[in-house]
Amino acid sequence: MVAKPFLFATLRVDKLDQRLESRKIMSQNYRMKIGYARVSTTDQNLQSQIDGLTAAGCDEVVPEKASGVSTMRPELDKLLGRLGQGDVLVVVRLDRLGRSLPHLIDVVQTLETRGAGLLSLSEAIDTTTASGRLIFHLMGALAQFERSLIIERTQAGLQAARKRGAKVGRPKALTGAQVAHGRTLIAGGESPSAVARSLGVNRATLYRALAIPSGRAT
Repeated sequence: MVAKPFLFATLRVDKLDQRLESRKIMSQNYRMKIGYARVSTTDQNLQSQIDGLTAAGCDEVVPEKASGVSTMRPELDKLLGRLGQGDVLVVVRLDRLGRSLPHLIDVVQTLETRGAGLLSLSEAIDTTTASGRLIFHLMGALAQFERSLIIERTQAGLQAARKRGAKVGRPKALTGAQVAHGRTLIAGGESPSAVARSLGVNRATLYRALAIPSGRAT
């Protein structure tokens, strides 16, 4: 008769522990979904993006007013800095996030290092899933392939130009006559700084043309 209340109390404690553990696991798996909206050149209204991100269940939407070509994305930079393990950055379209494919790959890699993911609603890309990560790895490989092709075509073009006798590279800042004149002036006692100003170049350029160590005369 005495053991029954004790057994009943033990079962109640065990069930309470199980519920607490279950809630703990749920809190660990919970993902904070934060939306990012940026205006475009053709559409300066953020409301449609904000509505789409809110409908997708975002806990917060961060707006940014910056053109696609702008390298300044202060709101995005601050957002990336506070995303953590399990958080998800949500955009309506991928072009709202990245300036270019390489930039987009960099953003995703930043998210991965912080344990966060990316969800694009229009493209249905979710890097918290295996298939989503695979898509982005393929995009990164394609971006690297594109860069390699550009380098290869550039090198081939330079070689063809050299074979035709064309001068490749930046034009010289000083002509041979200017270099000779500058050397004569310096030999006559003029300071390299004054000669450089008279020739319309900086002192370092004149030093390189005359093969003068940059630390010698002023």
